[in-house]
Amino acid sequence: MRPLVWDARLAGYAQWYANQRRYDCALRHSNGPYGENIFWGSGSAWTPAQAVAAWLAERRWYNYRSNSCSGDRDCGHYTQIVWRNTRRIGCARVVCFGGAGVFMTCNYDPPGNFVGERPY
Repeated sequence: MRPLVWDARLAGYAQWYANQRRYDCALRHSNGPYGENIFWGSGSAWTPAQAVAAWLAERRWYNYRSNSCSGDRDCGHYTQIVWRNTRRIGCARVVCFGGAGVFMTCNYDPPGNFVGERPY
């Protein structure tokens, strides 16, 4: 798989959306035109590398043969990161008001996670 390329337009979109979540730190997707992973962590010390590591750790729950996640586990963050057609990424991080934690989002273009398709 080819490495993803940083895209300023996607980063701008991610920052726009993260700024909206700064007020409530809610784990809600933007429902925008891109693929999207979101992350919340309590406290303010969380880094983007830690968020990505958490998403990639979902690999252990992904079963390529059945193209599904094991049991009731989530692995869609992982499959979005490794989606074969995705080429660009942009991310943002905000510390939420009132000490509610950190919200991070990464957006991917073209998006992935299409039902019935395999990520790679």
